[in-house]
Amino acid sequence: MKKFIPIVIAVLASLVITLITSGANIGQNPQQIQAQTELDGAIFKQEIVRVISQPQMVTKIYEGGRLIGVLSDPEIIEKTLAQTYQEQYAADFPDATIGLGEDVYTSIEFSYFEYSNADDLIVEYLQLNDLFSIEAFKIQFSNGAVIYVKDLGEFEQAKEKYLLNFIGKSAYEDIKNKREIPQLTNYGTRDIGINILETTSITKGLASRSKILKNQNEIVYFLSYGYDTEIKTYKVVPFDTVEGVAYKTGLSAQQLITINNQKLKTVDQLLEPGMELNVSYFNSPISVVVVRERLAKEVVYPPKTKYVADPSIREGLSKIVTREVDGSKNVLYKETFVNGILIKGEVMSESVMKQPIQEVIAYGTKVIPGIGSGKFRWPVNNPHVSCGWYCYAGHRAIDIQNRYDRYGTIYAADRGVVTRRAYSSIGGYYVIIDHNNGYKTYYGHMASPGYFPEGVAVEKGEAIGRIGMTGRTTGPHTHFQVWQNGTLINPCRVLGC
Repeated sequence: MKKFIPIVIAVLASLVITLITSGANIGQNPQQIQAQTELDGAIFKQEIVRVISQPQMVTKIYEGGRLIGVLSDPEIIEKTLAQTYQEQYAADFPDATIGLGEDVYTSIEFSYFEYSNADDLIVEYLQLNDLFSIEAFKIQFSNGAVIYVKDLGEFEQAKEKYLLNFIGKSAYEDIKNKREIPQLTNYGTRDIGINILETTSITKGLASRSKILKNQNEIVYFLSYGYDTEIKTYKVVPFDTVEGVAYKTGLSAQQLITINNQKLKTVDQLLEPGMELNVSYFNSPISVVVVRERLAKEVVYPPKTKYVADPSIREGLSKIVTREVDGSKNVLYKETFVNGILIKGEVMSESVMKQPIQEVIAYGTKVIPGIGSGKFRWPVNNPHVSCGWYCYAGHRAIDIQNRYDRYGTIYAADRGVVTRRAYSSIGGYYVIIDHNNGYKTYYGHMASPGYFPEGVAVEKGEAIGRIGMTGRTTGPHTHFQVWQNGTLINPCRVLGC
């Protein structure tokens, strides 16, 4: 038995040594496993070539949190930056500071491992993907929009160029230099204020070359459309008009002129077939506010017709004692536009220049219902004709908006009887009034069915519905038609557009 004791002791000693050695390996393996796991997820595959006893500093380079690789020579980054600057950036950005891209960074760590050399692959990757940034002016708007520009002077000039889309140069210079703006003496407009709602802060920052706006045209484009806006164009066809193209593309005529100010000057301009027009209205990251005064001559409508009993007139007949005459007034509005779109209008003052005359009708017992006067009023208040007679092929009507109340009331243009209240896929909800004097009128795209059923007589100026955009339309308005003895006529002949 005793002869086996040395053998047993030897076996036990061997087991102890194995356990101690295994314990030492278990203590090192987690670090090595973690390092190898990070390498496995790196852009470039590197190997741990040696485990060292004393830790040494290593430099790792990352893009967006993902390891690109471990550098064997950390100074190669500085050399690459200096070389790249001289070869690609020095001409456009003299005396500027170059650095790694916005999402690229290095990390210095202590490590027990020595890695295979991938410096050339890492440098080539940085160069191929242009993962560098250059010092530029960082302009941050209070709404969060950020741009980088090469030259602040170019930015200021581009900003003024963009502002001139919404205001005349002379008025802009007067406002900018705080000169007195001449008062309105004739009907028209004058701009009295312009500002950008957003404030800006300007600092120095690093950005990739592709994100730096290098000239006025690039800056103006950003101020007009921000990032990633798809520009839509329209190619002019024969018989197109400015007003018709605007209507077909969902713009106003003035908006179309504004965004094509190098090609279009007036709403009456003749368009050459094949001309390409921008029909993407501004989608700006900033808000340009223009305050404008507008002096307009407007109609003052007389009170509703006064009916006077006259026993000398046979029952059912009537005669006009005094004919209705519209008056007129001068109205001064203050209008506020944001990026060229009217968002508010308020009356500053008004003065009646000509008093209206009320119509007086004498009747035997009562006025015959449903017979029109032959004199028409506008079917909406604050009228604005957005698409005139034949503004595009087949448009034999005028489209009328309420300038300050997009979904306002629609009124009967004259006395008459409602002969049709219906719906169609093109006209939406509509009403037809027979004025029983040879005239009929049509009111389309109502928000809902007309207020009165068929067969009901309505007064001139009586509310018959609300402006809407039912049927086929690009915006709220009423499609207004006039028949005279069964023939469609231009409504402007009776409204005096």
